[in-house]
Amino acid sequence: MTSSRTILITGCSSGIGAHCARALQADGWRVFATARRDEDIAALKADGLSAYYLDYREPDSIKALVDNVLAATGGRLDALYNNGAYALPGAVEDLPIEGLREQFDTNFFGWHELTRHIVPVMRRQGHGRIVHCSSILGLVPMKWRGAYVASKFALEGLMLVQRMELEGSGIHVSLIEPGPIASRFTYNALKQIEKYIDVENSVHREDYQKQIARLSQGGTKSRAKLGPDAVYIVLRHALENPRPKPHYLVTRPAKFAVFVRRFLSSRALYRMLAGQS
Repeated sequence: MTSSRTILITGCSSGIGAHCARALQADGWRVFATARRDEDIAALKADGLSAYYLDYREPDSIKALVDNVLAATGGRLDALYNNGAYALPGAVEDLPIEGLREQFDTNFFGWHELTRHIVPVMRRQGHGRIVHCSSILGLVPMKWRGAYVASKFALEGLMLVQRMELEGSGIHVSLIEPGPIASRFTYNALKQIEKYIDVENSVHREDYQKQIARLSQGGTKSRAKLGPDAVYIVLRHALENPRPKPHYLVTRPAKFAVFVRRFLSSRALYRMLAGQS
């Protein structure tokens, strides 16, 4: 048992999750972090974090994680930060159903199942914060990102409805929508292309070759790309402010995309976004 505030964070092997887990620990939270690989779990433990295995595609691992965390906290949890996700790039016509299904199992269904385990805990204690690391691509589309866009649009819809349904319960739901953030996200996306996309036999082969070359170099180079600390700033607000926001946009490109969406016609907006891909 501990008097420290407790939080469960998923996807802590690198990037946003790794940074936020360690930063929250430094700020006095008791952090329960998850990863899939043994070496990543060991690295988290070496830094003093309570670390556990989680694969969103495996319901048994979700149940085991919740049981272990609640056993360690005496059945309470102050906050959940769903963060673990990946992207399967590819034109919609090239997406095999098994790849799309796996994208949703990880980015959507697994998040929902974990959240369903935690909501009753928060209802019993009368308070809680649930934060989802969505994406600007949960608000606007982008070419070659159909699977990821679909999973994030679905997440936005489901969790905003839950936010409304939990009003008055003491449980607050927020979504963080980052734009470009420095992480291993692009390298993981490259692996998904290799696994699921038949590049050589696609009518988009030349576009894929350009994308693969860019992803191999760490993705698009831009001064607008921020570090994971930018996400941590808004995560702290969502966790600690008495009136957390429903949406937190991170990076200038994300804020710009939402701004222009208000003023451009749909045709003009989608034409502009297609040019940004």
